[in-house]
Amino acid sequence: MGLTNKEASRRVGVHDRTGREWRNGRTDPKRRRAPALAEQEPVPSATRYLRDDERIHIADRLREKASVRTIAAELGRSPSTISREIRRNGMPLRGDHTRWVYRPHAAQRRADRRRPRPRPKPRKIGQNNELRDFIQAHLAMRWSPEQICHALRRRFPGRPEMHVVHETIYQALYVQGRGELRRELARALRTGRARRKPHRQAASRQPRFSHPMVMISDRPAEADDRAVPGHWEGDLIIGKDGASAIGTLVERATRYVMLVHLPGGRGADDVSTALQTTVQALPRHLTKSLTWDQGSEMAAHHAFTVATDIPVYFCDPASPWQRGSNENTNGLLRQYFPKGTDLSAHGPEQLVAVAAELNSRPRKTLDWETPAERLHKLLTA
Repeated sequence: MGLTNKEASRRVGVHDRTGREWRNGRTDPKRRRAPALAEQEPVPSATRYLRDDERIHIADRLREKASVRTIAAELGRSPSTISREIRRNGMPLRGDHTRWVYRPHAAQRRADRRRPRPRPKPRKIGQNNELRDFIQAHLAMRWSPEQICHALRRRFPGRPEMHVVHETIYQALYVQGRGELRRELARALRTGRARRKPHRQAASRQPRFSHPMVMISDRPAEADDRAVPGHWEGDLIIGKDGASAIGTLVERATRYVMLVHLPGGRGADDVSTALQTTVQALPRHLTKSLTWDQGSEMAAHHAFTVATDIPVYFCDPASPWQRGSNENTNGLLRQYFPKGTDLSAHGPEQLVAVAAELNSRPRKTLDWETPAERLHKLLTA
C-alpha cells in the first residue's frame, strides 16, 4: 500500500521494530512471527507487464527466502521474468553494496520510468503549409473551426490531405508545444477562451407592463417550425455600466441579422422608435411577428405593434432558449462588441458592416449556406 514501516506496523498491531524484522525477513523465536502465506494456485497474468500487486508478492516471498521458481509458479509467470525483475529493479542495501534488496514500490516506479513512451505523432496541420494558411486566414475572419472544416471539404473535395475535423483545429490552438497555429488566433474564437465553461441561467425578470403581454405560447405554429420566413427574435446587448445598448434582430428561418442603432439610450420609447425605423426597410411578407424577452425596454410594445402591424410575443421568465437563434447571435456579436465597452461609440455604418459580415458566414443549421444566400432565395422564389 506504500505505507511507512511505522504506519504499517501500527495498522497490524505490532511494534515497528517487529514490522521491520518482518519486512527484512528476520524473525526472533521470542517474537510474533509473520503469518505464513497460504498456498496459492498459479494465476495467469492478464497483462504483459508485472503489476504493482505482483511486485509486492515478489518482495514478500523474497523476505521469506522463497526461490525464484516458487514465486514464478505462484504468480503464473516464467521464472526468467521473476529473475529479470529482481535483477533489473532491485537496489543495493544501504551501507552494503554487496547485498541487494527488492522494494516493490520503488521497483514499480523504476519500471514505469523505463517503459518506452510513444513518440509524438506528426500533426496534419503542421505538415501542410497550405492547410495551415487556409485555417489561419479564416480564423482571422472570425470563422469557427467547424465552419472552416466544412469550407475545406467544399473547396477541396478531392484532396483528403486538406480535410480535418474541428477538434484538430482546437488542439492546434490550445495544446502546449504543438505550435501548428499562431496562439494569438485563439482570441478570434467565439469566447476567446481556451476552456469551455458551463452555461449559466439568466436571472429571472418579470417586469409589469401597462399593456398585457401576449405570451409565446400564443405565437402561430408556423413560427415554431421555422417553415415560413418573417418571424423575428429580438434582444439588446448592453454596454458598460448599462449606459449604452445595441438592438439585435434575427429572422428565425434564415438566421438573417439586423442591428438596431440606439443613440438615445435603451428606454422603452427609444427602443420602440428605433425598431420601427429598422423594420420599415423590410418587405411586408417578412414582418409577421417579433419575439422578445420580458425586459423593460419593450414596455412600449403595444405602440410598436400599432405603428407597424407586427405582433410582439414574450418569452416565459428565465427562458432564453425560447429565443435560441437570437441568443446565439448575441454571443457572436460579442466578438465585435465586447462586454464592458461603450457601445454608443459604434455608429450605424459600423453596425451595418458587422451585420453584413455575420450574414456572409456559412451556418451549419442552414446546411452551410449563408443567411444572405438563404434570404436571397426566399426573396427571388
